[in-house]
Amino acid sequence: MSQKFHFECVDCKAEYSGDEVIYLCPVCKKKNKPGQPPYGILKTIYQYRQIRDLSSENKLFECLEQDHFLPLLPIRHMNSWPTLKIGETPMYRLDRLDRWTGGQVGRVGQVGQEEGLLQTMDFELYLKDDSQNPTFSFKDRASALVSAWAKENGIQTLVAASTGNAGSSLAGVCASQGQRAMIVVPDAAPLAKLTQILMYGATLVPVRGTYDDAFDLSVHISEKYGFYNRNTAYNPLTIEGKKIVSYEIFRQLNQQIPDRIFIPVGDGVIFTGVYKGFEDLLKLGIIDRMPALVGVQAMGSSNLMNNLKNGQFVATSSKTIADSISVDVPKCFYMAAGFTEKYHGEFVAVSDQEILESSLLLSRSTGIFSEPAAVAAFAGMLKYRDQGFMPDGSKNVVLLTGSGLKDLGAVQSSIRIPDAVEPDIQSVDLFIQKHFL
Repeated sequence: MSQKFHFECVDCKAEYSGDEVIYLCPVCKKKNKPGQPPYGILKTIYQYRQIRDLSSENKLFECLEQDHFLPLLPIRHMNSWPTLKIGETPMYRLDRLDRWTGGQVGRVGQVGQEEGLLQTMDFELYLKDDSQNPTFSFKDRASALVSAWAKENGIQTLVAASTGNAGSSLAGVCASQGQRAMIVVPDAAPLAKLTQILMYGATLVPVRGTYDDAFDLSVHISEKYGFYNRNTAYNPLTIEGKKIVSYEIFRQLNQQIPDRIFIPVGDGVIFTGVYKGFEDLLKLGIIDRMPALVGVQAMGSSNLMNNLKNGQFVATSSKTIADSISVDVPKCFYMAAGFTEKYHGEFVAVSDQEILESSLLLSRSTGIFSEPAAVAAFAGMLKYRDQGFMPDGSKNVVLLTGSGLKDLGAVQSSIRIPDAVEPDIQSVDLFIQKHFL
């Protein structure tokens, strides 16, 4: 086995080498059935004792940070990483949080530049804006690591199923690495995301069906043609790429652990990845407790949270404006459920109406325009606040995972573009009286 890391099945605990292409546990995947979450998801395990010896306990995090956390990544060299600037996204502290009434609400100040801001909330609230990644979504973190591993192992063609973000992400990253990408998507995916995929030069395969149909088809393509599969959770490296955000949050909070992190959830891989990142720090003795993770799902697609306490998984058809978290069968269900039970994770569901209202509030009070799936996390935080679940003095982070420009159609019902005016000041006077005063 690789001296640096190996894989462990979350179900049977069997161990597998990290030196070869592997997706699911070969034993447990035999139990998998259509319409059910897959067994055999693999967890990446490192030589934590050896990593601890890299530095004294109080300097270990700085040592890892200087090395871009390479000891905790399943690649050999950072020069395998894409040249695009992926990660190190900004985190802002929100100083005031009010329901939007049509005027200016609150301000944001970048962490580390907060002098002079008025603190009008009894709890601390931070917004981690991952729309600042190269393809404007959190998914670049996973695509970067999968691409880097493929590069180190001489693999030139990658395939992925996606509702749009993972596909456009892989397409963009592969373009920067000189690799080929094939992206399988439901034909109802938002036009902006399909446009990105094609502009990056990837091969687009639209499917008359759901994300789950696209997922299964991409696996068949991978098996037949040997393309390296980037599918979320199915490829264990996607979890490892997404976990890096945990290290960034910890650093941006001056090595303090947040009390809660609100995360949008579809397949459960971002949720799982954030847990995995903090668990790495826990195993290394860098932190002594885990933050509470709050998974936020759309009410129209809440199959993960609805089945956490069920003996038998039962999927319902998803219908939500938050296409990026619209999933019937969460591929990372069992790993997410295991983390939730072990570390007392929490879940909340929000309606599409709550997402739309929160989208307006977020955009108009902070200047951050996020897509509906990302806004779901913000809406979940608002629901927690309104129910009195945000203790005074607590530190809370909302993970914003994608740009609102990804899906302009979703918010059209919330805005109205004014009629054109004549190019004279009298027409503007009438316009201001009607729309501005």
